Amino acid sequence: MNNVKIVYATKTRHSKKIALALAKALNVQAENVASKPILGKVDLLFIIGGIYGGTSLPSLLEFVNSLEREDIKRVVFLTSSVKKIQGQDAVRKILEEKEILVEDELHCQGSFLFMKFGHPNEKDIKEIVESSMKLVKR
Repeated sequence: MNNVKIVYATKTRHSKKIALALAKALNVQAENVASKPILGKVDLLFIIGGIYGGTSLPSLLEFVNSLEREDIKRVVFLTSSVKKIQGQDAVRKILEEKEILVEDELHCQGSFLFMKFGHPNEKDIKEIVESSMKLVKR
């Protein structure tokens, strides 16, 4: 397996659940961007975060701003949101400006207050982990 790392930003703990499930499947650590992890050289970086009020968390944007092109070969977003179609557009823009390859973005059903309550559930998390594993093998 390549050098794979997982970082997440969370407000509702949904992204943490996804990150920990993927980390277990890959036998790696998932790190909260709030702890300001130092990644070193990475072949594949999973960035996991939700969309809140139409945008990414400020802590995720701050973390992505600290990344260096020569350290990161490729990135995959795992994004949870109520609409399940909103993406990490602000994060993508920063990475594109840094010329860091964003390979894919997978979406997971999220929830907010009573909208889609109970998501992401075990099935949602299992599906996104399985899809992520296929990307690792690419």
